[in-house]
Amino acid sequence: MPTASLQSVVDYAIAHESPWPRSMYYPDGSYVGNVEWNERGPWTEIVGPVAERGGPAGVIMRGGETVAEWGNTARTDMTFSIAKSYLSVLTGLAVADGLIPDIDRPVAETVDGPVFAGAHNGAITWRHLLHQNSEWQGELFGKSDQVDHFRQIGPGADNSRKGQRRTLGAPGSVYEYNDVRVNVLGYALLRRFRRPLPEVLRERIMDPIGASRDWRWEGYENADVDIDGRMIRSVPGGGHWGGGLFIGARDHALFGQLVAAKGSWQGRELIPASWLAQSLAPSPTLPNYGFLWWLNRGPTANPKLPAGSFSALGAGSNVIWIAPELDVVAVVRWIDKAAVDGFCERLAAALA
Repeated sequence: MPTASLQSVVDYAIAHESPWPRSMYYPDGSYVGNVEWNERGPWTEIVGPVAERGGPAGVIMRGGETVAEWGNTARTDMTFSIAKSYLSVLTGLAVADGLIPDIDRPVAETVDGPVFAGAHNGAITWRHLLHQNSEWQGELFGKSDQVDHFRQIGPGADNSRKGQRRTLGAPGSVYEYNDVRVNVLGYALLRRFRRPLPEVLRERIMDPIGASRDWRWEGYENADVDIDGRMIRSVPGGGHWGGGLFIGARDHALFGQLVAAKGSWQGRELIPASWLAQSLAPSPTLPNYGFLWWLNRGPTANPKLPAGSFSALGAGSNVIWIAPELDVVAVVRWIDKAAVDGFCERLAAALA
């Protein structure tokens, strides 16, 4: 049973449920993501699986032990952009395996073909993809990078110009939250591992930490890639057009605890600690962003939260919040995005 102070945090999460429809579609048939991001034009088609969501759910772990839990934490709901942080960890495994010799070298050196062809895309490094400042240009699996030009996220986001083409900068010069470019990273990792990324994640991370066998990572129906004569589906970094990581809160919490423990589990290093340290260093183009992790750093830092805290965030809202200073990992699912800070602030105060 949680303490009274933790119970008030749980009650807050339950009372501030996401306004998203549980079906993921509004009565007029519009997909919730298209409405959320003001998506119009030729790239709105949903090409991956979509599933009805559950209700508020979450887990709070402290010192590696569960101290509070609510809702159906085993339910494998869509998780949207939390998948980006899983891609970050998979990139670290590829580096550790020698599949990516240097993240500051062009991706084109180890991934051939048209995706990284030409002077502009050919100059993009793995670091650029991880920092979301690659400025990659083109179309992948039927979606153009232009779909997320001028995209804004967070409180006060103005997406009135989203999808209007803008002039691109040099790779590494401009931060833009762009799901097509994150999917390019997933594609590049598939080309290096030459195995399905969900298979790598299950074998190297999720099974060793005792995660369930229920989670799955779904790709788009047109995202099959020929790898050594075998068609393998590339997986996206979210549910922007359906698909993505379908997973329960309890499994998210175990993943978060692994990251909080600097990649070690029961004395075994699953993720290099040095990779996680790099992952949580501020990007030069956005000080509150690392390698596909959100940091409590820079001008937007929340002074009520520990400076070293960081998050994996997905629309809806879905959150893995990690605060090493408090030895806490919290997963909160289907909370109103306007209440995310309130949840974390209340939790930090309860544990201080």
